[in-house]
Order: sequence, then structure tokens, then C-alpha cells
Amino acid sequence: MVVTEGFKDFVEELLADFGAVTIRNMFGGAGVYADGVMFAILVDDTLYLKTDEASTRAFESEGMEPFTYAPAGKNRVAMPCWEVPPRLLEETEELVAWAREAHRIARAGKAKAPRRRR
Repeated sequence: MVVTEGFKDFVEELLADFGAVTIRNMFGGAGVYADGVMFAILVDDTLYLKTDEASTRAFESEGMEPFTYAPAGKNRVAMPCWEVPPRLLEETEELVAWAREAHRIARAGKAKAPRRRR
């Protein structure tokens, strides 16, 4: 789950028209944040965007898959983050539109999440 510094720089360039993003290392991959909300992940030099039920259809129609992982001794788990279609890496205007939707979805999910008690 390595993410190279060069790929992080590439993603920042791709999302330049999105606005300020921060990329933070986590669990061997990295999270892409805007306004304190993670809306994308980077794993093995692959960009995945946060999805909901409606936006998943666009990724499916492009033949893409969700990010999955296998916890030790358990079945694979799919996350609500789908791989960005390779064509969008050349179509930055459209990629930014997809990223804005992922950010909207992530913000909405954060607003719904109950606060944890300590």
C-alpha cells in the first residue's frame, strides 16, 4: 500500500483547480483532505474518490471497482471509495467535478456521523 511522493505531487497537480488540498499519510496509503474532510484516498499510487449510492453508478459504468482490503483473518471489506477512471487523469476539468462531488458526499457523511463519547 505504498504511495510515492511523486504520485502525491501528481494528485495535487491534478486537483489544482479544486482548491487547497492536503495529503496525509495513513496506514501505508494517504488521505486527501479539503476543509478538514477526507474525500479521497491514495493506495498503491491509485486515486480513489469517496462515493455514495448514486455516485457509485458513474464509477460502475466506467468499469471501475471499489477499494477493498482484507483485515487479518477476515473476509475482504469494500470501502465507499472507488478507483478514478484512468481517462480522468487526462481530463482534469472533469476529474475536479468528480472530486467536488466526492467532497460533498464526505461532508454530508461527516455531518450525519454521531459524535463519539469518551
